[in-house]
Order: sequence, then structure tokens, then C-alpha cells
Amino acid sequence: MSRRRALAVSGLLAVLLAGCGGGPGGGGPSGGARPVPLGPTWRELTLPAPPGPPGRLVLRDGAFCGDRWYLVGAVTGAGGETRPAAWSSVDGDVWASVPVDARTFYGRQHVLSAVACRDGRMAALGAKNGGVHGNPRTGTWVRGATGALREVPAAFELFGGPRAVAVNRLAAGPGGWLVVGARVAGAAVWTSPDADGFALVEGAAELAGDARGRTAAYDVVAAGSGWLVVGSLLPVGGTALTPLAWTSADGRSWRRTQLPAPDGRGQAERVTVLDGVPVAVGPVRDGFAAWRADGAGGWRRAGGFGSAGPGVLSVVGLAALGGRLVAVTGDGAARGAWASADGGASWRAVTVPVAVSDGGDTALTVAAGGDRLLLLADDGRGSRAWWGALPTVGR
Repeated sequence: MSRRRALAVSGLLAVLLAGCGGGPGGGGPSGGARPVPLGPTWRELTLPAPPGPPGRLVLRDGAFCGDRWYLVGAVTGAGGETRPAAWSSVDGDVWASVPVDARTFYGRQHVLSAVACRDGRMAALGAKNGGVHGNPRTGTWVRGATGALREVPAAFELFGGPRAVAVNRLAAGPGGWLVVGARVAGAAVWTSPDADGFALVEGAAELAGDARGRTAAYDVVAAGSGWLVVGSLLPVGGTALTPLAWTSADGRSWRRTQLPAPDGRGQAERVTVLDGVPVAVGPVRDGFAAWRADGAGGWRRAGGFGSAGPGVLSVVGLAALGGRLVAVTGDGAARGAWASADGGASWRAVTVPVAVSDGGDTALTVAAGGDRLLLLADDGRGSRAWWGALPTVGR
């Protein structure tokens, strides 16, 4: 990217949400008149078709590692068959397909759903439903010196088997790599020093379920030299979830913290680090909440946004860039984006370039790196990607 263009992009993002005024909870159900949604300038990316039979692209996640961007997903053929796909770019403008080296029957059909990278190494999560019961056949992938994204063979019960519940997200950090999800015993993680094979940590004290209820882990981010995981607790005899966060120095010993929420109800579904401070976002009883770590091992609710929808509320994306937050949510009917310039206290809706329903084979998510915001969307007919710059818009 030229210096002039970089300054122009930086300038646009510097005014991102400068008009996101209002007190905590701005844009929420009790925030009065809703601000006019931000109307970004979106510029669509062009991605090359991966080698192999033609099909529609399926984009599911993106990541930035300081000198390179990655996108992952799949290619879906005319008969519904899938195969894993990935792309990389140095400047974010010219993209190349990453060679894929699948090793197993289900690996050759994987849809890659999450990607992370560090120190020139990239890893991904993939899955494909199959077998007698149609359960997800999940596995990991790693890209090393050869340049190919290689499937990492693993025993079936590492991620699946009779104790499997969910495998959700992947992160990289100074402590290695961590996958988070849930087993029958509750929240679980998988650790690796190099992403070339993972070890399951199941039934860990404070992380897993216990006499207080059953836990689940939804997202993870590197925090210092350790890890920060967010998720939920279903109390024994209860019907409503409670938002939780966990911290660990090594991925094996965990400390649990409950996040404040109305009536104790909610889930922390996505987490990121904004200017050195962890921020989590998730659904609560009347919309969505943002929580900030207080630096003393606790959390406070920073603000809220949105309102209860016609279906189950969810947070499916969260990114931090240039002192700002961008979240992607679903309300049972549609998926949309929101942004905050004050650490999650107040939020503005963001207009996205394509309407995406909430459910089925659709997807909407964001990734950020440096001063660049990447939006990935799949409306069920096709996937597309855009760079976005969010201008100042008055209330």
C-alpha cells in the first residue's frame, strides 16, 4: 500500500464513530431515539478461484499477522459437495489461493471456520458433518514452511466421540495455540505449542462444569503471555445462562469470573483486546452487552446496544482497530454490524453492503489488522469480502 493511500485509510478510520455520542447503552433499548446508522465506504475484494472443480466460494473467517492477511472457508460444488479453501495477501489487495493438503476422507470435505496466525505460521479449524449420526468431523490445519495448508491427522475422539459437544474458536499467542469449546463435562480447551497437533484439557477445575452448573467456552484471545476465554454457565436447575470469563497462564489451570448481567442472565460470546484492555460482547436479556476487564481480575459492564429480536440473539464477530470496536450480531431474523468509539459504552449500527439473514448457511463477520477493517458476508447464494472505512455521521 502506498504511503498516501495508507494515510487516507488511516484518516478515514481515525474519525470512525466520532459521532457515536450518547451515554452508556447508546443505541440500546433505553437509549432514546436511535442514531442514524453509519454508512461506510465499502470496497469489494477480488479473490481467485482455488484450483479444482468450479463452485461458489464460502468465506468464514479472516486474520492478520502483522505482515500478511489470511481468509479461510471452502468451495461448494453444484451438488453441495465442499472442499477446504484458504487465501493469503501481503497488501490486502492482491490475493493468492493457499495450496491445501488434505489427508483424510472428511478433511477433503472440510469447511474451514476459524483461522489464527503468529510468527509466520497459520492454523485453521475445519469440520464436516458425517457418519451415522451426522456429527461434525472436526480437525485442525497448519501452514508452515512448505506454504501448503496441511491437515493435521488426529484421533476421532480428540475433537469428537461420545463426549463431544462443540469446537468453537482458535487463537494464537506467546503461549502457543488454543482451541476452545465444550465437552460433556463442560467447557474444554485444546492446547498446542505449534498448532501441529493438539492436546485436550477436559474436566479442568473451574473451567469445566461442577456443582454450580454446566459451562461452555465460545471464544478465546491471547492475553499477555496467557489466555482469556469467554463463555457461559447454566446453573443447576436453572433455565437461563450466566456470562463467564476464564484466565490461564498455561491453558491447563484456570480462574473463573462471572460477568455482571441483568438478572444474571447472558452469555459472553466474543472477546478481543482493545488498547490493551480485554472487551467481551454477548447477548443479555434485552439486547447485547459489552464488558471491560477492570485490571483487578474483575469485569464491569461498559454499555449495551440493540434489542431483543424475534429469535435467539448471538454475537458472531468482534474486532478492534484504531481504538474502536466492531461487533457482528444476529437477532433470529437478520445479521448486522455495530461499532463503538468509546470502549463499548455507546454503539452505532453499521450499514453492511448486503442483507444477510440469521440462520441456515449464511455468515457475516469482521476481522481487523492495523487500521484496516475486513467484512466477510455470505447471504446463502454466495460469499463476498470488502474493505471498509467508516465515516463520521451526525446523530
